[in-house]
Amino acid sequence: MNEQQLRFDFVPTALAVKAMRDSGYKNAAYALAELIDNALQASADTVELLCVEGEEQLTQRRVRRIRQVAVLDNGTGMNAEVLRLSLQFGNGTHLDDRSGMGRFGMGLPSASISQCRKLEVWTWQSDPEAPLYTCLDLTEIERGQIQEVPPPIEKQMPEFWRKAGSTFGTSGTLVVWSDLDRCTWRTARSIIKNSELVIGRMYRRFIDSGDAVIRMATFSEGVPVTEEEKWSLANDPIYIMQHTSTPEPFSDKPMFERYGEAWEVRPTIAFNDEQHEVAIRFTVASEDARRPSSTGQPAGSLPHGNHARNNVGISIVRANRELELEQSWVDPSDPRERWWGIEIEFPAALDEVFGVTNNKQTARYFAQTPDIEALLDEGQSITELRQQLTEEEDPVGPLVEIAEIVRRNLGPIRRLLRDQMRREERRPRRRHAPDSPEMHGTRETRRRQEQGFTGTSDPGETAPAEERQSAIETELVEQGVSPTQARQLAAATVSDGMKYVFNESDLQTSAFFSVRPRGGALIISLNTSHPAYDHLIELLDTPDLENQAPEDLVARLNNAWKGLKLLLEAWARYEDEQPEGPRRDQAQDTRNDWGRVARQFLESSAKEVGT
Repeated sequence: MNEQQLRFDFVPTALAVKAMRDSGYKNAAYALAELIDNALQASADTVELLCVEGEEQLTQRRVRRIRQVAVLDNGTGMNAEVLRLSLQFGNGTHLDDRSGMGRFGMGLPSASISQCRKLEVWTWQSDPEAPLYTCLDLTEIERGQIQEVPPPIEKQMPEFWRKAGSTFGTSGTLVVWSDLDRCTWRTARSIIKNSELVIGRMYRRFIDSGDAVIRMATFSEGVPVTEEEKWSLANDPIYIMQHTSTPEPFSDKPMFERYGEAWEVRPTIAFNDEQHEVAIRFTVASEDARRPSSTGQPAGSLPHGNHARNNVGISIVRANRELELEQSWVDPSDPRERWWGIEIEFPAALDEVFGVTNNKQTARYFAQTPDIEALLDEGQSITELRQQLTEEEDPVGPLVEIAEIVRRNLGPIRRLLRDQMRREERRPRRRHAPDSPEMHGTRETRRRQEQGFTGTSDPGETAPAEERQSAIETELVEQGVSPTQARQLAAATVSDGMKYVFNESDLQTSAFFSVRPRGGALIISLNTSHPAYDHLIELLDTPDLENQAPEDLVARLNNAWKGLKLLLEAWARYEDEQPEGPRRDQAQDTRNDWGRVARQFLESSAKEVGT
């Protein structure tokens, strides 16, 4: 070979294309999403995913295997120049467009060759009978037979696709993948099954608004008769949409509720001398969603619970299209994680800030934000950290506020779910049995009342039963108890004549428990966010305690004893830190007075147990 025949390209074409096959698409569903992006960017309102199978002889039997996958749309189509550009790696017509889902220009060729060896495109702008055609064949590229995208030619579509599709308008595009050597799923059914929820989630906004419909259909090779057909339903990971793919009874009603009055927060990010708004939304599963079945089956194992299990994470939405479910914030060992939803929506103008990758699958800078707390120096505030990271030109800097808003809300949401689900687990237990602490405490209170001791809650006992029940129920709901549980507990308290109601809530104070007189009763709320709860209550008050192994019971008792000692040590230190005089005297008097009442309650309980 003489010197004039040698080529010294920076990257040899065949090697570059081979490397691009490993472009990082998670699976075929995410690669197909690139093609759907292109269709919607071209103003399509109908997109079809068409899967063709053929039979293959194995050693012992014949099986069906995927042969071709096609995406058909009724968008604006492409002229010859745009068609060639669309098949160039790294080129495209939306490189600087921040108004839609496009911009990167990598989608069609890179997504396609990540799954197949041959990519064919037919496109038309006025007449489907005279489409333009071109293709990329990896075999030809590897052999050096082609160095550039083949010029488009007029070429009729195969009759098979004309009959398989239902969206042939005056304009549109048909993309066909053949020789699917890298597709994980080997059958048409598995491609559609595994793509359905992902595509429904990515494009839920378009499907929910009616701006687009997505058809999924399967065919046998050479037979353009639809064997199976589905129309993609919206898959909303924060579960506030109606008419979704969520199983009954939540297919036509929201499964989650908006979390509190500030369920949506809209901070702004300064970038390129402009202010850009970000929307952060928080939801939590409704009481109906978390309720066990009538047979006692946990909600998490019911169809809608399994659906939620597949949608765990923070939904990152860019330009109305979901990029991913970011799972770096999720505790994979906790099944309760499925019962909260968070959505972060940002405009395409913030792509560099969030670190959106070329294949639009990840916001890589946001994925680093769960570790921000570890970056805080002692005594440093979040604002100071953000300023420091920004000055250091750390790409995570602008996202510190977003991460802090998520963290500030996710913690209480998790504690709310934990508390409510603990109540659900304990609901079958008889709270007001004759030997229950509530019953012992009520009887002893009646004795003290007969002895002339009065409390501020006592006058409320004479109010009408409905009024008392309403006051107790309202307080419990305000503390995070679900309306149904609060109503049942309040009714039982009033009907049984109970003086005491125990509740477990995230009190967001430093107190181990609170006492609220309501409806003639005393509501004692144990603070589930206080360490004493984990050291004592959680160890001892477990629904399946009787099923624990003996060694586990011994460990629980030892840890509870340790927790009790620590509580007494904390009181001793508190008393010791009081200055000599009235404050120390008051602390000691309080300890003595409480001790006398406690002795009376405990001794009477012991006597009743003995009898």
